[in-house]
Amino acid sequence: MPSALNERQLSGIGMTSARARQRMIERLRARGIDDEPLLNIIASTPRHLFVDEALAHRAYDDSALPIGFGQTLSNSYTVARMTSLARSSSSMEKVLEIGSGSGYQTVILAQVSGVVWSVERIAELQRKAQDRCHSLQIRNVRFRVADGHWGWAEQGPYDAIVCTAAPESVPEALLDQLSPEGGVLIIPVGDQQQQRLLRCTRVGDSFQQEDIEEAFFVPLIATQASL
Repeated sequence: MPSALNERQLSGIGMTSARARQRMIERLRARGIDDEPLLNIIASTPRHLFVDEALAHRAYDDSALPIGFGQTLSNSYTVARMTSLARSSSSMEKVLEIGSGSGYQTVILAQVSGVVWSVERIAELQRKAQDRCHSLQIRNVRFRVADGHWGWAEQGPYDAIVCTAAPESVPEALLDQLSPEGGVLIIPVGDQQQQRLLRCTRVGDSFQQEDIEEAFFVPLIATQASL
């Protein structure tokens, strides 16, 4: 198990320093992110540790970064926006994340949630995400290597589901796993030419869908039904 990180690793230097992080936070505020507790969490989370060392100097730019296996770490605005949308609509006691990726979104969600259940189909990415959580002493995340299209039904229902890859339509399996007491699904939907970020809210057996804004994510690949 990885050891906890030291202060120098957490704080960063140069392009990964507190000044670089503050510039990122100022950009997020300028783009309409006004959830100050969330902004404080983002400012204190060492984003540079979630990418390869060669890309660390770009970690606090507002751009998506490659993490291997054809996957990306979403830009800081997207992470903040999706988390803020979930937080504004649900209690966040039980949260399902579809696509652990580098673990960055996972760690942000863990700091605003009771428990995060995170599904990732690529085992090596899941292992790295889990290692980073341990290194940052994040203890309230449960990981599973599986096809995220089918969610994690046995642990539901969830107050919020945050999906970090785009299916062509909203998966019924994810809607079914929302809490009927106002559970929300934050999900990009579309193909690689056009996607929209949606917020789907469940009340009882009814669902309300809101079109939030344009999005661009890697595809959500469905391979087989979850066991």
